[in-house]
Amino acid sequence: MSNRELIVLGSASQVPTRHRNHNAYFLRWDEEGILFDPGEGTQRQMTHAGLSARQVTRICITHFHGDHALGLPGIIQRLSLDSAPHPVEIYYPASGQAFYERLRHATVFMDKATIVPRPIAKDGVLAETKGFKLSAARLEHSVDTFGFRLEEHARVQLIPARLAEHGLSGPRVGELQRRGMVEVGGHIVRLEEVGEKREGQSFAFIMDTRPCANAGRLAEGVDLLVCESTYLDSEREEAHGHFHMTARQAAELAHAAKAQRLVLTHFSQRYEDTAPFVQEAQALVQDVVAVRDLDHVEVPKRARAE
Repeated sequence: MSNRELIVLGSASQVPTRHRNHNAYFLRWDEEGILFDPGEGTQRQMTHAGLSARQVTRICITHFHGDHALGLPGIIQRLSLDSAPHPVEIYYPASGQAFYERLRHATVFMDKATIVPRPIAKDGVLAETKGFKLSAARLEHSVDTFGFRLEEHARVQLIPARLAEHGLSGPRVGELQRRGMVEVGGHIVRLEEVGEKREGQSFAFIMDTRPCANAGRLAEGVDLLVCESTYLDSEREEAHGHFHMTARQAAELAHAAKAQRLVLTHFSQRYEDTAPFVQEAQALVQDVVAVRDLDHVEVPKRARAE
């Protein structure tokens, strides 16, 4: 099982259908579990997916339309019920503070979990850990909406042939990684001499928006792009009027950004078959997945240097 994967808990726009739940997406990223846009029914979908509330470390809300946030009260209350041992940060548009408060305290419950509100007022970095940076940028929707980008820090990847050239092996390699340099035979060997800078993996979540510059910035070079594709391109005019995208526009975004794998989701209830979405997108992007509820989509791995 991959340590970095997207688990789709819901893939319908506006209303759930017989086959698709309201939006909800869980990103497993090493020790982090980031829940995006928990719509109605998310708690039950997590049970079907074998996920527990205790695995959630952060929650990201793009905007406060119901299909992207009505599952938040249940998740928050479940965090308390299951005695989540860690703080859970919730990121959401600052202009929706009143909606956040209503959802946060929707009913009476034993409020024991540590919930940390992180309202977003402007584009920029939301959180930075030793392993990654989480940022947000405003999108173009009918209400304040933010997309998200998670980016692993760049690191130096050691090249085995170069290590051998300098006589480095075993514990000395670990020392080099810790200190950035090590003495070998009276000479100093620096980390950059035996390795190459390697950009980390990245992920973008772009939901409920028209095509816009910030969507491109969030998607730039990502390994996995989750993008709304509410309509087929025959409804491009309707998509524009409703502040949404078509599968073709999602593919145009992914192609321009050089995203590696495109996940199409947030389908209008008028469509039962998503094969045309894939066909439309694959005219521009080879690696396309039109997801179903409970699908697992791996974050593509990058080739290692020899």
